[in-house]
Amino acid sequence: MPHPLLLYDGVCGLCNRFVQFILRRDRNAIFRFASLQSSLAARILARHGANPTDLDTVYVAVNYDLPDEYILARSDAVGFVLNQLGGPWRLAAFLLQLLPRFLRDLVYNAIARHRYRIFGRSDTCTLPRDQDHARFLDS
Repeated sequence: MPHPLLLYDGVCGLCNRFVQFILRRDRNAIFRFASLQSSLAARILARHGANPTDLDTVYVAVNYDLPDEYILARSDAVGFVLNQLGGPWRLAAFLLQLLPRFLRDLVYNAIARHRYRIFGRSDTCTLPRDQDHARFLDS
């Protein structure tokens, strides 16, 4: 499988913490990253009929730039990430998937609506550390 590409709100404190969470646990450097504010994210989302200005959603583009590319959104994207990280995170992904999607996404959407107020917001996208720079496709 090619590297899955996580599309996240680059100015969101929660989203940036999620990216840092992944970077610390992704021992095989599986994931690549791009902010939703990037032209790369806009192109990918447009191919799938998703709104590139909707910053309330985290996406994972699987098989990025291949004919069988598809995207996962919201709790499906989070579950995919946890599953790929393996170990105890795979169990967390399994438990998450036991809940119906509408319930998972209901909670996801409630958090997304209030994420700036709870987790903060920066004026610009957070820059990656030097050792992670190559994994960010829009920086």
